[in-house]
Amino acid sequence: MHAGRSNVMTDPGTREPPQRFEDDPGAPATEPPVSPLEEPAATPGARPAPTTSRAPAPRTKTGIAFGSLIAGAIVLIVLLVFILENTESVKVNFFGASGDLPLGVALLLAAIGGALLTGIVGAARIVQLRRHVRRRR
Repeated sequence: MHAGRSNVMTDPGTREPPQRFEDDPGAPATEPPVSPLEEPAATPGARPAPTTSRAPAPRTKTGIAFGSLIAGAIVLIVLLVFILENTESVKVNFFGASGDLPLGVALLLAAIGGALLTGIVGAARIVQLRRHVRRRR
């Protein structure tokens, strides 16, 4: 027999107990042995054992801020490693200004510029929606 495979065959169409197929076809079906680690069935009238599980701690603004600070610190560490690994100097031109910067710093500045642009457009949209809501009141 293969380890991990069940030797029990059930017929889903009937309510008969499962049949066991062993090496000896004439052998009676046997129940699996009960592990000594299994708990015995509860007796009627007995009190259930007290549970030791606790409810999870409620989420607070301080906890969320702490999680955000940890995530921000991880992002900063990753950015620092990125900048330190990309130290090749590249020539950067922007609206007539030009200069040489390390590649990592140039890409970081481009990412910061994109984030600022997204924030400005998002802030303008929020202001627009707030004005629209005020006018409808």
